Amino acid sequence: MISNRGRIVGAVEIGTGKIAVLVGEIARGRGLNIIGVGLAPSRGVMKGEVVDYKAASEAAHHALEMAEKKAGARIEEVWLAQTGPHLDGFYNEASVNVKSADNTVTSLDIATVCDLAKEKELPPGRSRIHEIRRPFRLDGRVVADPEHLSGQRLDVGYWIVHGQESKVSDNIHVVGGYHLEVRELVLSSLASGSLLTTPEERVHGALVLDVGKGITDYVLYRDGHVLATGTLPVGGEHVTNDLAIGLRVTTAQAEMLKLRHGRATVQTRDKSEKVWLNGDMSFGDRQLPKTALETIAAARVQEIFEIAQKKLGPKLSAEHCGAGVVLTGGTARLPGIEEAASRVFGLPARRGEAPGWVKDDLKDPMFSTVLGVFQFGLRTMHEHSVPVRRKPGGVLSQLTRLFS
Repeated sequence: MISNRGRIVGAVEIGTGKIAVLVGEIARGRGLNIIGVGLAPSRGVMKGEVVDYKAASEAAHHALEMAEKKAGARIEEVWLAQTGPHLDGFYNEASVNVKSADNTVTSLDIATVCDLAKEKELPPGRSRIHEIRRPFRLDGRVVADPEHLSGQRLDVGYWIVHGQESKVSDNIHVVGGYHLEVRELVLSSLASGSLLTTPEERVHGALVLDVGKGITDYVLYRDGHVLATGTLPVGGEHVTNDLAIGLRVTTAQAEMLKLRHGRATVQTRDKSEKVWLNGDMSFGDRQLPKTALETIAAARVQEIFEIAQKKLGPKLSAEHCGAGVVLTGGTARLPGIEEAASRVFGLPARRGEAPGWVKDDLKDPMFSTVLGVFQFGLRTMHEHSVPVRRKPGGVLSQLTRLFS
């Protein structure tokens, strides 16, 4: 039986290809014991956004029910991953003069400069999801905690991530239809980044790319903090679509070819080498050139990385990204993807590996986001999280704020 002393929390990812749910028991000491897993093919979701509420709800509720059944417990609250091209962000910075006569920084100075950096208003219909603080600077030098230090000018900046209110509400309502309350919203990029990089790697600088079915989430760390994060509207389904068009096969056949023979780099040199379309010698089965398959897949993977590189621009540099590129998501399973990423970014690249505390059956990249939701949320829930609130009438008015 599950102990009544712990909180039972669900981490939920409503993705384009799958819906993943983990159930965790959080003990008083903030320890986490994962006690249930639910996984279902996603329906009614495109590029991380709900387009068919009924279909998405049925799929999500199936995954939630499965997870609760395996856990033998009812989920009390949900921490929900957020992704989609509707998300956006901007950086805002503020400065204050230290008020005390002896130039000692006080908690009031810190609160004032933080409030100023966060006060920029959003356009109508947009809601804040994260306010991610960059390091403080005191008279130009970076300090972790300026309180009680001596200086004249205090600066701080925030990376403010916001989303379309209606689209965020759609995801919350899908979970709410299962009679569960969403208590925390966590960006998928921050979740994966939190899980797959160490504090030391974040200090040295790292780029984490979560290449999913319909979208790619990214987060860039520098000096131990988030420098930029966002979402790109490209992913593994674009590789599949290119194969379907280029090889003149159905989308389902293209997906199977990608899984069986796809590569992110071209390895086959013999143009006469073939692969079977279905491999069962059934009517309509035929052979296809392996080099064509690899060339098509590799070209699209390269383009995905080039889009990310262009989006980050000068923020991404070898000098400030010593830990290189970390890859996760379903598309990261493609052989040769590390080499492809290294070629485009000019940085060492590796597949992300879940930390040692993760059980073997959850180390598949498909669980990186929901595992990261737990890790990121646990790290911040006592200090920085606030409940999700809604305006009268059910419109989302204030989203969870989690600080990195």
